Amino acid sequence: MSTASAPPSLPEGRYGRPRRPARRWRVWVFTGIALVVSCAVAWLGYVNLGAAPISAERVTFEELPGNAMTISLNVTRDEPDRPGVCIVRTRDLSGAESGRREVYIPPGDSRVDVVVKSIDRPVTADVYGCSYDVPEYLSRS
Repeated sequence: MSTASAPPSLPEGRYGRPRRPARRWRVWVFTGIALVVSCAVAWLGYVNLGAAPISAERVTFEELPGNAMTISLNVTRDEPDRPGVCIVRTRDLSGAESGRREVYIPPGDSRVDVVVKSIDRPVTADVYGCSYDVPEYLSRS
């Protein structure tokens, strides 16, 4: 025969007050906040790191007399009926930018040839970037 004994009690005041169970509404609020923040970060990443709507790739470049270079570009865009602008640049032997030009890309064109003047002898050329925001002084030409 065994005798049932009560569990030992803790000394009063030694371990603080007993913990209350966590409230469920706090869990739901913090989960909702985390979900909203996660969705905002994902959307910002998609907008800023997603594929560009217009881009260009340098196909060929050739040095011309008089510190100039001709550059051929292939332009890829999601809306071929919109005009665009690309910035192309040349670099000298040290790698410094020695020439730069904004190039108007008319609607429908996907291959563009442009001549860029340089302040020093150019050795290479590249595309800095493209946009649909065509400056007014380029669209009149």
